[in-house]
Amino acid sequence: MTAVRELAASFVGLAWGLAVGCGYVAFIAVLDILPRLAQVTRTYDRIRRYEQALIAGAFYWTLADFYGWAFPLPGGFVTVAGILSGMFVGLIAGGLTEVVNVLPILAKRLGLHAYIVLLLFAMILGKVAGSLFEWLLD
Repeated sequence: MTAVRELAASFVGLAWGLAVGCGYVAFIAVLDILPRLAQVTRTYDRIRRYEQALIAGAFYWTLADFYGWAFPLPGGFVTVAGILSGMFVGLIAGGLTEVVNVLPILAKRLGLHAYIVLLLFAMILGKVAGSLFEWLLD
C-alpha cells in the first residue's frame, strides 16, 4: 500500500510543480517583464540570454532544492551570491512594477504624488531591511 501512496504523492507533486512552473512562465511572459527589463537596461539584443538564464536558473535551483544540494562557501562568496540574488529579485520586482504601474496608482490613491520618490526609497529600504533581518537572524 505504501508504494501506491508514494506513486500518488509523486504524481501530485509533479502536477503541482508543473502548475507552479506554468504559472511562473505565464506570469513572466504575459506581463512582458523580460522585454521591459531589457528595454530599461538598453540590452534588448541580449534578451535570449536573459530568457535562457531565467530558465537555467529555475531548473538548477529546482534540482538543488529537490535533491538538497548544499555547497559550503566562504563568507565572501555567500555575500556576493546574496547581493546578486537581491539584484535579480529587485530587477524582476522593478520590471513588474513598471509593467503594472503600481507606484503611480498607489501614489495617486494615497495622495502622495509629490512624494513618489520618497515612497520608492521607503519600499527599497523596507526590502533591504527585511532581507538583512532574514539573512542575519535566521
